Amino acid sequence: MAENIILQTVERVTTMTLSRPAKRNAITQDMYAAMADALEDYARSDDSRAFVITGAEDYFTSGNDLQDFVMGPRGDGVPPVIRFLTAVSTCPKPLIAAVNGPAIGVGVTMLLHCDLIIASDTATFSTPFVKLGLVPEAASSLLLPATVGMAVANDMFLANRVLDADEAVRFGLASRVFPFADLMVETAKIAAQLADSAPTSMLKTKSLIRHGQAQMTAQMEKESVLFAEQLKSPEFAEVVAAKMQKRMPVFK
Repeated sequence: MAENIILQTVERVTTMTLSRPAKRNAITQDMYAAMADALEDYARSDDSRAFVITGAEDYFTSGNDLQDFVMGPRGDGVPPVIRFLTAVSTCPKPLIAAVNGPAIGVGVTMLLHCDLIIASDTATFSTPFVKLGLVPEAASSLLLPATVGMAVANDMFLANRVLDADEAVRFGLASRVFPFADLMVETAKIAAQLADSAPTSMLKTKSLIRHGQAQMTAQMEKESVLFAEQLKSPEFAEVVAAKMQKRMPVFK
């Protein structure tokens, strides 16, 4: 288990905390591998019936660690990010996101595969893929418009609109908002309610709600191809160079 992923299971509720606060909980390949392991174990386990994803301190996650990501996966086999996206998008059991602060990039797109999204009043939601010279991933180009509507999705994807917590609830991206200090206590109550529910009924109900898996998988595969192309593009190289040089990127 990566040291930046903290797991705790209490009374059939597992909480996974992205814990890299010095980097605003930016996600590395090693973290993706640990997150995939945790979700795969949860899907198979009889010991846990609800799973909460949250971030350490005041960020949910600032998204991918670009310097780590550009190095590519280590070793052979399925890349850790693909393992994670597969695990989160196919998990048959309930997933809850406790969004304790800014959620950026994959921090938003992973939410689209969670069943309940609980936000703190300090949470914000942004998808700056175009700004980074990339494209959406995790089937978000399909799921975000279906969730918040085409107009808001276009605003977020193309113009980098940032939603606050109240807007996220209004547009259907989140279901509840609590003060930052109360978020984890209130989320624990909701998670306990799910864990105490009839497990087979819960699984069957989620499977009915989460239909269209084939279309989602196809869209995710299409996104992955274009994402990989953009990682090798001059546009992304300019973003990385600008970040290192602490300047704004200039696209030709």
